Amino acid sequence: MIITKQKMLSDIIKAITGYKNIFITGCGSCATLCKSGGEEEVAQMEKYLKTKGFNITGSTIIDEACHVLLTKRTYREHLSKIKKSDAILVMACGAGVQASSNSVEIPVIPALDTLFLGNTIRFGVFEQYCSMCGDCLLEITGGVCPATRCPKGLLNGPCGGVDDDGMCEVDRTLKCAWVEIYESLKKRGHLDRMKKIIPPKDYSKNRHPGSLTLKKRKGSAK
Repeated sequence: MIITKQKMLSDIIKAITGYKNIFITGCGSCATLCKSGGEEEVAQMEKYLKTKGFNITGSTIIDEACHVLLTKRTYREHLSKIKKSDAILVMACGAGVQASSNSVEIPVIPALDTLFLGNTIRFGVFEQYCSMCGDCLLEITGGVCPATRCPKGLLNGPCGGVDDDGMCEVDRTLKCAWVEIYESLKKRGHLDRMKKIIPPKDYSKNRHPGSLTLKKRKGSAK
């Protein structure tokens, strides 16, 4: 899930200053779960902007704001309101903002900051386990990603800073990622993998911008 947080209200006001008529878009997926751009947050934003003198022409929650075709279809359904708008304020991740920008010809303003790809620990608590590097090595490290969960990004560890309790020297509230790797490999009977020297990551596998087109495999059902 893409983790986002709402920008400071003062920054949002600054970004939309000069536009009178605002249409607000939220996301029914990640931003809803993050409590940064769901129905409740869109309603709160609409109420707040009205107190600041803005005219809200309408609002919508797109099930997946990053889905370009779905976003285009949703905006077509709200075309009369979009035509009366000077700008669209998007309460979604950066991908959602750009999907909106591809769908309309008026200015699109982001209301959120996109933080990271997150795992849900429990409701309202998210942690980053993956950096989407394009060169996964979790089979070597017992399912724990050192590139992400070690603040130093050490692919071969631990460093000399881990304390006697197995905590990280960079952040004493974090357990050392390489201690977690050791414990995971030991539990699975794969401690021999700790001896493997991991080469530098091939970051060419994560060139920007990325793209993927799924192709039907030979012999697959039609």
